[in-house]
Amino acid sequence: MVHSPYPANELYAANDPYAAKGPDGLTMSALIAETGISSGSLYHHFGSFDGLRAALYARCMADLLDSIVEALERSRTARTGVRALVEAYLRFTQENRPAAHFIHASSYADFLPAYAERVAAAKNPRMGRIAAWLRPYVESGDVLPLPDPFTEMLVIGPVAETSRRWLAGDPGIDLAVASRILPERIWRGVSSTA
Repeated sequence: MVHSPYPANELYAANDPYAAKGPDGLTMSALIAETGISSGSLYHHFGSFDGLRAALYARCMADLLDSIVEALERSRTARTGVRALVEAYLRFTQENRPAAHFIHASSYADFLPAYAERVAAAKNPRMGRIAAWLRPYVESGDVLPLPDPFTEMLVIGPVAETSRRWLAGDPGIDLAVASRILPERIWRGVSSTA
């Protein structure tokens, strides 16, 4: 596991006002009021409020990817692994709603490009483990040999969109139903034999 260079208490505390009031709730003054952390300490560790938000995004994304990697690495076949990945993503969304919401709400935020290296430092080792787990199944012919971004889109795209709609309150999206339907359907999309 890659550890954040930032103090965990301050970083995780940033999710509290976000969870309570949504994107507008995560402000510097709300965070200071919630935690008692000084603005000087926040600026010292994160450089700016955008730096704090980027660090929180990286931490939330790392937590999501850690849950996916853990599920994958317990799997013994390509099919069970892809299914486990889908289920882990949906479970993370349900059990960690503020973090999942922050990931989805921030994915295209204007503050992220300036912190691309920090975010990549959190994501790349985990994405590397996912690719390493998948590689033998591609080489054996169990999984379609596609460029990594396309495999990712076929596997993560439907799950991310389902999660995004659930987080937005779409009444037609039930994560329990998605957990029953999506794993096998997504597996069929990347299987070379399905």
